[in-house]
Amino acid sequence: MSLDKIIVIIFGILGIAFTYWFFLMKKEKEVVVSESVDIIVEGGYSPEVISVPKGKTTKINFIRKDKSDCLEEVILPDFKVRKHLPLNQKVTIEITPNTSGEFRFSCGMNMFHGKIIVH
Repeated sequence: MSLDKIIVIIFGILGIAFTYWFFLMKKEKEVVVSESVDIIVEGGYSPEVISVPKGKTTKINFIRKDKSDCLEEVILPDFKVRKHLPLNQKVTIEITPNTSGEFRFSCGMNMFHGKIIVH
């Protein structure tokens, strides 16, 4: 096998490994919440994953900094919540989860996502 073929194979394997790591191995940072949390809405949600206690009322404050139309609404389907997020204003959503599990939230166009973990 010639040197150029070996180089192509090595770079191909490195490219596959990087793609696998970037899309499948990245761990989401989970923020543990006791009473309330501020989620900054700017090009997505930060923090993206929050952990809340089961049976306790938690306030989730969404603060939209992004002018994008997509992010002007947040939807928590499992809690039957759909809220408009005015630019640079805090919108508080109170939830009291009664079951453990993972619950997703997203923007109005379902392009940006976050997760609430209840335990």
